[in-house]
Amino acid sequence: MEQSTGAIAADSAEPEIELIEKDGEVTLSIGGEQAMQAWERDLMWASADLLCRHGQDFYEVGLGLGLSALRIARNPATRSHTVLELFGEVEELFRTANPDLPPTLSIERGDFFQRIKELPSESFDGMFFDPALDMEVWTDEELWARTVPEVVRVLRPGGVFIPFFSTKPELRWQYVEHFRRIHVERHPYQAYDTTEYTYGTSGNAYIQCFYKD
Repeated sequence: MEQSTGAIAADSAEPEIELIEKDGEVTLSIGGEQAMQAWERDLMWASADLLCRHGQDFYEVGLGLGLSALRIARNPATRSHTVLELFGEVEELFRTANPDLPPTLSIERGDFFQRIKELPSESFDGMFFDPALDMEVWTDEELWARTVPEVVRVLRPGGVFIPFFSTKPELRWQYVEHFRRIHVERHPYQAYDTTEYTYGTSGNAYIQCFYKD
């Protein structure tokens, strides 16, 4: 999601989670906030396709509606795709909607900020990053200064890190100091009129791909 105004902290108790389908709109709500919506599909797919150009073993943080997870897992280039999800109910909703999952896909439970320290070095060709986090977490400079080097460590040489799209044309400060080469793609988007987490409900979205040299 683009920006968070809720209370979804990395160490919080499990919040209320709901899949809302109303007036043709599909929203995953976590803690009363819009965590993800179905209109994001094309942007999720574009991010997934970009990731899959760079190897065969991938990791994703945040399952959401599973749009990118299924796209990555079903790509012919993919050998393995592991998704880390913090909330059990999100996984349950996804499995109910998608009972026949591709064999390349595995889902594990856990908190990213702990799990990233446990993953083996140079174990993945790419990581897609789209967790639901509280704004206090997103703005914690010390946390990201500790965490992003761990992301770099986990990537293989030439691997990529792709965070969720932005609707502001600026590089994400959490990651930019840790990568020398960055690729940006611009894509048009049209959100729902009720979407609260983008900077406007239509315009350009930017997919940022950070390369490990």
